[in-house]
Amino acid sequence: MYRSHNCGELRITHRGQSVTLSGWVQISRDLGGLTFVDLRDRYGITQVVFNMDDNADLCEQARKLGREFVIKVTGIVNERSSKNPNRPTGDIEIIASSLTVLNASKVPPFTIENETDGGEDIRMHYRYLDIRRAPVQQNLIFRSQLAIQSRKYLSDLGFVEVETPVLIKSTPEGARDFVVPSRMNPGEFYALPQSPQTFKQILMVAGMDKYFQIVKCFRDEDLRADRQPEFTQIDCEMSFVTQEDILNTFEGLTKHAFNALKNIELPDFPRMSYDDAMEKYGSDKPDLRFGMEFIDITDRAKGYDFPVFDNSEYTVAIVAKGAADQFSNKDIKNLTEWMQRPQVGAKGLVYIKYLPEGEVKSSVGKFYSDDVLNDWKTQAFNAETGDMVLVLTGEKEKTQKQMNVLRLEMGDRLGLIKEGDFKPLWVVDFPLLEWDEESERFHAMHHPFTSPKKADMDRMLNGDHETMKSLRADAYDLVINGSEIGGGSIRIHDRELQSKNFDLLGFTKEEAEDQFGFLLGAFEYGAPPHGGIAFGFDRLCAVMNGQSSIRDFIAFPKNTSGRDVMINSPSPIAKEQLEELSIDLDIKE
Repeated sequence: MYRSHNCGELRITHRGQSVTLSGWVQISRDLGGLTFVDLRDRYGITQVVFNMDDNADLCEQARKLGREFVIKVTGIVNERSSKNPNRPTGDIEIIASSLTVLNASKVPPFTIENETDGGEDIRMHYRYLDIRRAPVQQNLIFRSQLAIQSRKYLSDLGFVEVETPVLIKSTPEGARDFVVPSRMNPGEFYALPQSPQTFKQILMVAGMDKYFQIVKCFRDEDLRADRQPEFTQIDCEMSFVTQEDILNTFEGLTKHAFNALKNIELPDFPRMSYDDAMEKYGSDKPDLRFGMEFIDITDRAKGYDFPVFDNSEYTVAIVAKGAADQFSNKDIKNLTEWMQRPQVGAKGLVYIKYLPEGEVKSSVGKFYSDDVLNDWKTQAFNAETGDMVLVLTGEKEKTQKQMNVLRLEMGDRLGLIKEGDFKPLWVVDFPLLEWDEESERFHAMHHPFTSPKKADMDRMLNGDHETMKSLRADAYDLVINGSEIGGGSIRIHDRELQSKNFDLLGFTKEEAEDQFGFLLGAFEYGAPPHGGIAFGFDRLCAVMNGQSSIRDFIAFPKNTSGRDVMINSPSPIAKEQLEELSIDLDIKE
């Protein structure tokens, strides 16, 4: 027997019992007559004591233990004289009577502690050691629990989990596909799925009614903290439903997850249109944990001989409550330079400070009198003494994005984002199509299978080019704390409407038939009205735990170059394999 108990379960009630534990040596401390070893497994840490007076040979053996040695210990549970209140097992220790080294260990390249001295690169290289750390283990355990709770909730509602293919057909829309050459069909390729989208729609045509899958998906795109080339979705589809049915169902799933795993009761989720989100926050995924809504002062700011505002398409402000005294001229200069970085691209930043006794300080005080700025204080900004107003100006779409960046930065600098605060919302009524000037064609805002709102269907079938720009989609995103957690839509289920959408997206009849003929054909055999949603499972894990990176919720993630540095992948393959796949490359011997 390797263990009678794990290293996290022994308590004072076990005092006097003989137990056997196995695990890794966290640390050992030689105090002369006594040697203390902290023994760790994924359940916790237990202190083991080796006494020179009781067994000198055993104590000498214990002194030779190094960090991360795998050992088995048998002994008696004893009450500690010096208790550790920060450890669940801190009231007891094991007085060892035997020790077996199950495996020795090299000195690890970083400390296996909650707060490690290992940088990200080395921890990724030795990921199997990094996972021994409690924070990473807890993240993976949380991920497992979230999957279990999601399956339970959806199963209880009658959803059926169906696995869809991983080797599918490449399509031109969306991100780049990962492609897989076919040995048995030379010169032809599979693609790894970016989403099971068409398959889940086919399942609705097949009468499966309620489908879900916790599914691995793949996108060959540039990476960042919340992106990986392979990621996981909670993928769902339902038949005979409206948008309201879907929002209620998956709002329920989200509430259930927070309640079951975080003991947090979320209120009903507010709804916000895409247009309102852009006007108020400059983002289709606004962070509602603090206010600071946009204030459009475009018209109000014109006519004072300040060319920057007079000639601008859009001038927008935010009010930083109580910040007038917190930001010195140097702070504002640094903030301006921060906004002028190429990543943001602002040309400048205007400030207005409302100080006591009616005093106003502003970077545009030369053009706007105190009377004018004080009028704006009450009539436009609803500001108070002690507040600071920040203003950006320029092309509307670009300036909205820049102000969104500034708003989030100010929320952070002013300490307005509180740990453990969760503000979910649904963003609805997205545009159906986006016009791209460079390619001179429409692109789908979500994907090509999204249905226009019922009121817009006739306009989609019969409207002109300008009409198409104003079409609204039956599409929706779930946003929590400024992160898009999930997105979906009511789907097109009519062949004529789907064909029209392909036309608008620049597909020829032949291309549409070649790429999606199977779906168009299925629509001719009684396709029900249907819709669905997909949650970013990795991102939901991270957001629920207040973290920005999804990597520590994935057992073996890729780095920002898309590499698995632990197994050194991707890597070259043998010339013989390439020949089998009919791939001709200049292989260096």
